[in-house]
Amino acid sequence: MEENIQPFLTPTSIIDSDHKSIRDYATKSIGGSTESIEIAIKLYLAVRDGILYDPYSPFYLPEHYRSSYVLKRGRSFCVPKASLLCALGRACGIPSRIGFADVRNHLATKQLIEFIGSDLFVYHGFVEFYLESKWVKATPAFNSDLCKRHHVPPLEFNGREDSLFQTHNLQNKKFMEYQAFHGVYADIPVGQIVAAWEKAYGKDRVRNWIKKFEEEADRSLSDFEREEVLEE
Repeated sequence: MEENIQPFLTPTSIIDSDHKSIRDYATKSIGGSTESIEIAIKLYLAVRDGILYDPYSPFYLPEHYRSSYVLKRGRSFCVPKASLLCALGRACGIPSRIGFADVRNHLATKQLIEFIGSDLFVYHGFVEFYLESKWVKATPAFNSDLCKRHHVPPLEFNGREDSLFQTHNLQNKKFMEYQAFHGVYADIPVGQIVAAWEKAYGKDRVRNWIKKFEEEADRSLSDFEREEVLEE
């Protein structure tokens, strides 16, 4: 039976692909491209490098994942960046959905490991585009400047093959290990993500993060770009 891809083309309150800022950014990003794979690649690069990776961004409300909010903020972690890429894809007529996986990060910073209490990042977000009659994974989380600091080549996407984190860095040290996949969605399951974080990192720790964000008016809780890589 043929798959119904309409839900992956439809705007939601979070993946607001019909928002003017999203449509304008999509148009600007793709230039004069008309071919779907070329469009998807340009959108991927626009999110990968145009939105800085920031693991200390707010995470507990639907608005924190809203594509237009992420675009305006200009920085966030993997799931909001995936939300933005989904919206841009839909704005360009490419069926787009979000997927989740648990990944073990062997090259995180000392500060980030202490902050979350683990090197396991649960509900890491990525995108799947429907291109040439198949779903292809794209992972726009880490901007190229960040990759250089972590001695990892920026993750590329060619529109035809899955783009997933590398297992090793340029120095042949372990980088990322995929531990589990949690399926794909037409929208961002915010409550599910927060519940998974509470289970993995502890309710008290997660509630403390939320309290700090409320005190800081949703500003980032630390400057990830200044932290040193913790290498094994």
